[in-house]
Amino acid sequence: MVSDVNGSGLDEVDALARDLVQVARLALSGGGHETSPVLRRIARRYRESRPEITSALIELLRESPVRSVGTRMTSVTQPVDNDSRLPLVREEYPVVISVDPILGPEAQAALYQLAREHSDPTRLLKAGLAPTRTALFVGPPGVGKTLSARWLARTLDRRLIVLDLASVMSSFLGRTGVNVRRVLDYAKEKQCVLLLDELDAVAKRRDDATEIGELKRLVTVLLQEIDMWPEGSLLLAATNHADLLDPAVWRRFETIVEFPLPDEAGRATAMRNYLDDQTVSDEMIRTLAATYQGASFGELERAVMRARRIAAMDSASTDDALISVARDRFQRMPTSERGQLAAMLMRQVGISQRKAHEITGVSRDTLRKYASMQDPTNAETKGK
Repeated sequence: MVSDVNGSGLDEVDALARDLVQVARLALSGGGHETSPVLRRIARRYRESRPEITSALIELLRESPVRSVGTRMTSVTQPVDNDSRLPLVREEYPVVISVDPILGPEAQAALYQLAREHSDPTRLLKAGLAPTRTALFVGPPGVGKTLSARWLARTLDRRLIVLDLASVMSSFLGRTGVNVRRVLDYAKEKQCVLLLDELDAVAKRRDDATEIGELKRLVTVLLQEIDMWPEGSLLLAATNHADLLDPAVWRRFETIVEFPLPDEAGRATAMRNYLDDQTVSDEMIRTLAATYQGASFGELERAVMRARRIAAMDSASTDDALISVARDRFQRMPTSERGQLAAMLMRQVGISQRKAHEITGVSRDTLRKYASMQDPTNAETKGK
């Protein structure tokens, strides 16, 4: 006979196991936010000695619905502002995206990890862990933060709920807090991906002397809500201005994903995607990728789509339309920067002086001067 720590027999242990699973079922249906971590610890404790207990608990944890945290309950209807009666969130299901996000290796690995954890949490649950609940996306505008949130929702086949925090800021700040709470309560009732866009609009530093007390209290409320976000659902937040965030915000998120501006290879890949089935030379792609150094994906898409419209309206080649758009970008640069970048295109991409002049508008004499400054041995040899 196998005994437990109190010397009881196997029958008593079996009865205790049945009771434990039943209590777990009742607790999860009530949605107490501290229940899941306790049950995961119990499942881990019995993993070797009582695998059937572990299996039963893991199955309950995996299949349990997401419930509201605490005692507040909301209607299942979409929350609206009491004054304007306009919806406080944007919802999308199913989520459809035309292109996948183009990311650096670190951001891509973080995104795939989030998707794996939420699509198949069984391994985590067996180890006494839960999928990541919260993640903060940091980076300049137009680098793929929102697209990545949409990609996650599509991959997980979940509803995407977007709360633009800048748009819910009310002239009556007390109502802003009410609006934010209502949206978060609404999202907690669903197994969704919630995106808090422009987090810096609300979660500013509480030591900022320019911010009034009500907004500081709103930051405190928001941090508490993030802490209590339920397991099984995924809360994402995005900011373009990480330096404005209250230091306490960073500690609330389990994962921080940084989205830098795309490198040259990323810009080239993005342009090919935006060109769709348009035939464009590899040299043109390389030239444009180098020309748009420091540009975001949003800027690249606008440039390519403008060129495609020009080509369609003027019955011109896509290459010629892209040259026209690139020339406009060059014209906005200081003269010295234009010459340096044009010479760089000749050196790195290998285009001729004639092509460089055509794209940049820089005179060939000036191109020769900059080429000589950058590579004296090659000044007279480029594409006459």
